[in-house]
Amino acid sequence: MDFALTDAQTDFVAAIRDFAKRECGTQEQRAALTNGYSEAHNDELYRKMGELGWLGVTIPEEVGGSGGGMVDACLFMEETARGLVPMGGYATTLIVAGATQRFGTDEQKADILGGIAKGDVEAIAMTEPEAGSDVGSLTTSAERVNGGFVLRGQKVFCSNAAIARHILVVCRTTKGDDKHQGLSMIWIPTDAEGLTIDPIDTLGGRETAQLFLEEVEAPESALLGEVDQGWTQLMAGLNVERLILAATMLGVGRRAFDDTLAYVKERKQFGRPIGSFQALQHRIADLATELEAARLMTHWVASKVDEDPDRMLPREASMVKLLVTETAQKASLEGMQMMGGYGYSSEYDMERLVRQTLVSTIYGGTSEIQRNIIAKTLGL
Repeated sequence: MDFALTDAQTDFVAAIRDFAKRECGTQEQRAALTNGYSEAHNDELYRKMGELGWLGVTIPEEVGGSGGGMVDACLFMEETARGLVPMGGYATTLIVAGATQRFGTDEQKADILGGIAKGDVEAIAMTEPEAGSDVGSLTTSAERVNGGFVLRGQKVFCSNAAIARHILVVCRTTKGDDKHQGLSMIWIPTDAEGLTIDPIDTLGGRETAQLFLEEVEAPESALLGEVDQGWTQLMAGLNVERLILAATMLGVGRRAFDDTLAYVKERKQFGRPIGSFQALQHRIADLATELEAARLMTHWVASKVDEDPDRMLPREASMVKLLVTETAQKASLEGMQMMGGYGYSSEYDMERLVRQTLVSTIYGGTSEIQRNIIAKTLGL
């Protein structure tokens, strides 16, 4: 099994690193791009990457993309996250792109995928106040009216809704005995009448939101895939969603490690660099080993997706999401501990990295849910 990058991929990684260093390589640049670290996404910088062809890395060439695979996308997410590029809207956008590519009509692909390649952000709404890990219990409804749909209900924790062009709403079109049947996926533009987007204050900022849908109308053409087949469509996408989240957190974890390593080499106490003390050396060695394992697993799962994009990978996707997010969280928390008060201070990036990784073991399916899925695939 060969995990060596091709020459094109090596050049791609180098170009991303150069871009990140040039555009947001200093604290002053990052603060300016994020309105004092209060925003996770900078539209102008994001569209620059669209012009470079990077945002459409997995999108077919016929609709404006580069025609690459998931390994390429994971390299992009890892390196931009490691370089602290403020592009918080990309993960949900790539999730939506995958669903559109798999189930969309030609018109939907041209509109949605073409827009994504240029710099549009897209969002997906699944979670509800009473339906989190148990997505099948959602109650947001879409009633057929006059050849289209009328949506009613409430969503919560919809990432990037406030900056998205559309929201792909997972809703119930038919009620039945099986809660996993009768779900559909319907596009709603974010300026739709009857849609209210209410950002939520969180530890990591306001990039997630509540949605209130009050008699929101959508035409038949807004349906993604087949009516009542939303659960099957959703499950097909969740495998790749977990890989996307893993690749992003791999970059965050590696940045936390890089910053920690640089700090312990420079910080002196008791007359010598603190990295010369064996207690910290062993912890650094463990982190380096675990992050390398996380990187290899990420590239392995991405390569399996590229082998057969339609193949379901519940065990591998859950494994990579579980391993990488927990490793990234450990890297940032260890970094904060080793940096002491400076790790807790906004003078350094570590406290922001900690906040990013804390939520990573929750969204996209909690670590507990990932363990449940892995156990189930083992016959337990």
